[in-house]
Amino acid sequence: MDYDAMDGLEEAGPRVTVREVNPPVPSPSLSYTKRRVTNIPFLAFQASAHHVDFTLSNVDLAFANSLRRIMLAEIPTLAIDLVEVEANTSVLADEFIAHRLGLIPLTSKGVDDLAFTRDCDCDQYCEHCSITLTLHARCTGDEIMKVYARDLVLAEGRPNEFVGHPVITDPEGLGSVIVKLRKGQEIRLKCVAKKGIAKEHSKWAPTASVGFEYDPHNRLRHVDYWYEEDAAKEWPKTKNAAWEEAPQEGEPFQYDAEPKGFYFEVESVGLLEPDAVVQQAIKVMQQKLAKVIQELTGDGGEGRGGMNGEAGGGTGLSPDGIHGTGDGYMDQGYTTPYVNGGGASTWGGGGGATPFGATPYGQNGWAG
Repeated sequence: MDYDAMDGLEEAGPRVTVREVNPPVPSPSLSYTKRRVTNIPFLAFQASAHHVDFTLSNVDLAFANSLRRIMLAEIPTLAIDLVEVEANTSVLADEFIAHRLGLIPLTSKGVDDLAFTRDCDCDQYCEHCSITLTLHARCTGDEIMKVYARDLVLAEGRPNEFVGHPVITDPEGLGSVIVKLRKGQEIRLKCVAKKGIAKEHSKWAPTASVGFEYDPHNRLRHVDYWYEEDAAKEWPKTKNAAWEEAPQEGEPFQYDAEPKGFYFEVESVGLLEPDAVVQQAIKVMQQKLAKVIQELTGDGGEGRGGMNGEAGGGTGLSPDGIHGTGDGYMDQGYTTPYVNGGGASTWGGGGGATPFGATPYGQNGWAG
């Protein structure tokens, strides 16, 4: 992914350094440029097609771990979610083939142009929230026929030219094996790919693994190594130790020290480019934080923002209006900030101000 070069970046604030797997040796031929991923500056070295190695600094442990968790489970991607089998005379059951199809990675570049099915007005799926692929294969020869991911055919109506293609990385360009057919056997089906996140199912996971480490020299003593004779020999340092200065012999322990740099290794499965995974994770984190700020400041649009994503008065669940009926349940009981106005609270039940100020993501409600 290409980024526009940025000059004169400030050193304060979160910082991402994308680096080579091996620490660069000072050389006149080695060069790097200052660039920007969203609002975070970083020094760009090299990243492979499926792997990126970077250092996150000027943040605390909670922020770094939140970014790791988002990269693992909360980046929207595309995967086959519904299979309509028209004919299947192979030895594999329909459910078995549907499971294998769901695990075939599909390119998710430009997936933001698709809506989540739960947010779409259609009954089950449509061109605004899904992409259709078809598969039809029949063995007419005596040899066993293998059906590959490359045999999936994209239908018309995609939101852009990038999204939906099966990810094929093998040298032959075949992709994953879906099923094997013998003479006379046939398979004909339609696949519906939908947008989702790995919290719902692992088939939407954009990464194969996310490595995470800090304090490789164990200055903070967060790890107590068990050893028999020599801890230094029995617990060799990781490659990330080369990016920090080793502690001196007899150096005093600093009880108030905190980790300053976090070393990430992100391996993509091919749905998104690895640097796009990092960028999308930062975007998702910004959106989640913006929603929290809006809830705290009372900028929830109609009503109070509500629980479980409900916005507007009378739509939350409480004893004085079950399911927003407003008829009451037994007696009036109590009111909440989410129904019929509720009581004012420190966080904006009555529109009170907070130290967080207004969110830059919109004054009149959360745009998901």
